[in-house]
Amino acid sequence: QAQLVESGGGLVQAGDSLRLSCAAPMRTTMWYTMAWFRQAPGKEREFVGAISRVGSRTKDVDFAKGRFTISIDDAKSTVYLQMNNLQPTDTAVYYCTAGEPGNPSSVPSAYSSWGQGTQVTVTP
Repeated sequence: QAQLVESGGGLVQAGDSLRLSCAAPMRTTMWYTMAWFRQAPGKEREFVGAISRVGSRTKDVDFAKGRFTISIDDAKSTVYLQMNNLQPTDTAVYYCTAGEPGNPSSVPSAYSSWGQGTQVTVTP
């Protein structure tokens, strides 16, 4: 299992932006599907988006479209989640995860390696 380390979370106001980073072992981002999930208190883990170099495939969800962007820096083996126009409903712990290459999945069980999570809190 790949060891993933997230960073970049924090406390921001509505309308602000944050960029989360996820550092992975070298070459992980080149061969595995990389995804972001989030989990708010009392709620289930929720898919945010995923990207796979293999086949150049991406997958996202409606609430993220136009606001969140996933990107990869293979040289740094790091995946990013750029979040713009954040809203209080985006408050959650954000997790980075890696899974097998192929069509990106929105199901947590499709991913085998998880980071420890980074807290994002958005105030009105």
